[in-house]
Amino acid sequence: MPNIKAAEKWQRQTERRSKRNLDMKTRLKTLFRKAKTNPDQASAVEAQFDKAARKGIIHPNKAARKKARLTRAIRAVTAAAAAAAAAPAATTTRKRTTKKK
Repeated sequence: MPNIKAAEKWQRQTERRSKRNLDMKTRLKTLFRKAKTNPDQASAVEAQFDKAARKGIIHPNKAARKKARLTRAIRAVTAAAAAAAAAPAATTTRKRTTKKK
């Protein structure tokens, strides 16, 4: 327990800031996961990462790394969707053979 009255206030401020920062970090993780499957949300998520970096909630390099990984994931999803749309669904049939006794 702090002996100085101002230190008590610093402690309360730190607790509030830590909670707010943790909430924002959790929100960023959720947005990141959702944006990986839904490319329409990518620009909004990138803006949120930039905002968090500006406010000091996360490191600027972490924001850049997450944005790069998000872009890479979205490209993979869109490429897979394009490949699935371009290639017709091939059905494979197996030749039935009789066992020799």
